[in-house]
Amino acid sequence: MKLFLSVLLITLALYCYEANAITCPDLATDMTGFLLQEKNMYEKTLEKYNAPPEFIEAKMQVKACTDEMSLMSRMLIEKALGKILLKCL
Repeated sequence: MKLFLSVLLITLALYCYEANAITCPDLATDMTGFLLQEKNMYEKTLEKYNAPPEFIEAKMQVKACTDEMSLMSRMLIEKALGKILLKCL
């Protein structure tokens, strides 16, 4: 078991060394849009990824749930995500 854990940690270190790299600006824009944009505007921004329609529909269903949250709560989440992105720099 100890050997397996050691091999796993070494493999993760070798293949995930870029995990703390600078976050793609599109990711930050997408997260902000997911929380704050209106449904039809956000759906148009998803089309640029050429994702299958069922993926877009699934994301829009999750967005419908987050849209039920108050704007203040969504802005607090967006602020926290912004702090996380800054820590990754």
